[in-house]
Amino acid sequence: MDFSVTSTRLPDDVALIAVSGEIDVYTAPALREQLVDAVDDGARRLIVDLGQVDFMDSTALGVLVGGLKRVRAVDGDLVVVCTADRLLKTFRITGLAEVFPIVPDLPSARSWRA
Repeated sequence: MDFSVTSTRLPDDVALIAVSGEIDVYTAPALREQLVDAVDDGARRLIVDLGQVDFMDSTALGVLVGGLKRVRAVDGDLVVVCTADRLLKTFRITGLAEVFPIVPDLPSARSWRA
């Protein structure tokens, strides 16, 4: 699957960032750019939808952590939408399942509160 990342602005200062394909050292900069741009444009909740992601490496995790730090610096949050066991395992093994709220669908991400 080809990599793509899109950002859609939603009401209430929310940005939905949908990713598909593989997130690795070559594609992660595009995700980083979308996260940075969303926060710079005033988003205070980032929803990162990994529902169509086939693979992600440590570079992808680093980008997500960077996005979380950036949005928290402006009193925001980042929620991950993910149900793929292979990706959830990566979050668990690295301890990042305790750092990111991970929810199964977009409605849950929209309603999640810290």
